[in-house]
Amino acid sequence: MARPLTDVDRWLVACEDGELVTVRERIRSALPVVIRTWQNEAEILHAISKVLPHVPRCLVQLRDVNILSYVEGVPLSSICPNGKPVDSGLISALAGLLADMTQVGRKDLPQLPPSWPRSSRDSRAFLRTLAHGAEEQIRQRNWGRFGGLFAMLGIPEDAMVRFAERVPAMSTRPFSLLHTDLHRDNVIVSYHGEPPLICVDWELASYGDPLHDLATHLVRMQYPSYQWLEVEHAWRESMGRRRSKAVAGLERDLKHYVAFERAQSVYPDVMRAATSLGDNYDQRDLDQATREVHRALQAAEKPLQLQSVPDEKAIEHILYRWNQSHGKRHSRDRTASSIVWVPDDKVQHPLFPPATVQEALFQEGAASADRVFKGTAHLSTAVRVGGYPDLVMVRRKVGTAAPRERRYLYEHAVLGAIEASGVMVRAPKVLALGSSGLGDQFTIHSYEGPKGGVRHPEHPADGLLPHEADDLVAQLNALTYVDCEKVDDGGKGTEHVPYVDDFYGRLCDDLIRMVSDLPKMTTGLVRELGLPPGNRLRELLGRHIVTARRPVLLHGDLNPWNLVRREDGSGLTLIDWEMAMVGDPLYDLVRHMHLTPTRPEIRERLFARWSTLLPEDCTEGWKRDWRVYRWIETVRSAYVDLDRLVTGDSLEAPNVRRAVERYAMTLNEATATLGLQVRSTANPYLARALPHGDHGNPSAQGDPEVV
Repeated sequence: MARPLTDVDRWLVACEDGELVTVRERIRSALPVVIRTWQNEAEILHAISKVLPHVPRCLVQLRDVNILSYVEGVPLSSICPNGKPVDSGLISALAGLLADMTQVGRKDLPQLPPSWPRSSRDSRAFLRTLAHGAEEQIRQRNWGRFGGLFAMLGIPEDAMVRFAERVPAMSTRPFSLLHTDLHRDNVIVSYHGEPPLICVDWELASYGDPLHDLATHLVRMQYPSYQWLEVEHAWRESMGRRRSKAVAGLERDLKHYVAFERAQSVYPDVMRAATSLGDNYDQRDLDQATREVHRALQAAEKPLQLQSVPDEKAIEHILYRWNQSHGKRHSRDRTASSIVWVPDDKVQHPLFPPATVQEALFQEGAASADRVFKGTAHLSTAVRVGGYPDLVMVRRKVGTAAPRERRYLYEHAVLGAIEASGVMVRAPKVLALGSSGLGDQFTIHSYEGPKGGVRHPEHPADGLLPHEADDLVAQLNALTYVDCEKVDDGGKGTEHVPYVDDFYGRLCDDLIRMVSDLPKMTTGLVRELGLPPGNRLRELLGRHIVTARRPVLLHGDLNPWNLVRREDGSGLTLIDWEMAMVGDPLYDLVRHMHLTPTRPEIRERLFARWSTLLPEDCTEGWKRDWRVYRWIETVRSAYVDLDRLVTGDSLEAPNVRRAVERYAMTLNEATATLGLQVRSTANPYLARALPHGDHGNPSAQGDPEVV
């Protein structure tokens, strides 16, 4: 946890007023799931600081609390997430970090435990020491609580001891300082580039065969499999320059350390999955824990020579029985009558009485993972209830933080107004509204996916077909006939009513407000990458004037995953209306083309049909203005997607994932749009780490045009 020092504790450390520090506290009650060579991270940091001066400094140590100096920069994981390929230059730099550690001598380190190999070159003895460390510090300390679970899963009590016995003869390599936990969260990309990368979190540091550090780095960095060989080559080159004898036997011995990493990981992975199920858990939790245990067992099967790995159904039953015996209850053990909820009188659908709502909420807790759909703002669960002919969707907001992009209307009010208007817009019907359990709000909608059972709906992820483009325009036209004055704003006042003559100005104001409210870590990258701050952005965007058109109801977020292809091929259903607003109808169309890969012929078709079908007071001057809306959406994406990269917000949503994967292209387009040059950052690794996307796919916007 990083925080500024207060007046009360500033006297303890030699820091300036307001300077950030990192507070680290050892939680003694936490499960013992790691191997520790030394127990005191402060001693480790002090010992290595003479050779590695950029590691954090321990400013104060109070029992289990260490106050460390704060390392300025962003974690590599925030701009290059797990599983994504890593730039070759970054790989070389990371290999250099591992090689740098060889410069710390044994005499500079804290005293080693008595169990350590006598020879500082005996690699086989070191790997056996690691295996016995996992046996003593992880397996034995947890066997009393988890032994029955491990036995049911087929992990013998002596599995790690036998692994140690099977360690073969290995090449000798000179020992050195090891980090042993060098993954993306523990690598800080500094803002100023001197040095470009800094290692943090040294509590698991050790002293031994440097090949062990390479193995843990390969596994925990979650490189794509095709990059492993590149990482090995980079490590060989960097390590060979620093300590040539450390690369001896690399091809033969690396696999033994990788096998150990996967073998010992089965214990913490199984324990974390089992304990992730709270006192009252649902089927989604159980499904997730089952998958994690199955993956861990498969990885450890060969290294631990397990007789067999149970299938996921068997693992599910084992976890269920184990948790039941420990006083935890699955939602299926409850009855529907125990579900407590409070209705909201704004929605009272005659076909969905209170008893049916209660049943839907009960079924939500027992739903399997394939019935769960997670978007950027909502978690939706498809359930079937008695008394209603079709599936329904229980929707809950994701997270408690306010969204970066402002919401003007309540979704249930928008959908209610559409249904009441009788216009030909295909949208979900609102069946119930209320709050349940701990006061969390929910909405129950009609399910707009395939009718023949729960299957994920199909979306036009690669763009609209010609008949779908025509259907979308027809529905945008129908929205112009919805009476906006009848949209209940749920107490939000008149904020949703646009400035009729300056809708574009309202968009600019909202964008500038969002940029001003970005967290410090994001604004640091905004500055380093050359994006303008709020006041400068206002000047650049204010150069445009947009024609006033009649305000109508807008969907506000017509990305492909908010468009559902109908099974009969008749067109599209428009879902997820939480970003609906009242404003310029041209904006809805242009934002759709910004968010969706749109071929030139489809773009021309959309504009031609839209300008012909919509009333004249909704289309006047569109040819002059559509590029202005495209430009502001490109600029918006540069800030929004960067914030998502840094914070990790909503990265599991497919529309967000696709956007951040092409962020480097978005940044170039946005700076060109603003008439700026891409800034050469002080740290070139920032630019290298940004996702570049697939240059073979056409972008949603096409070539950028300079304003």
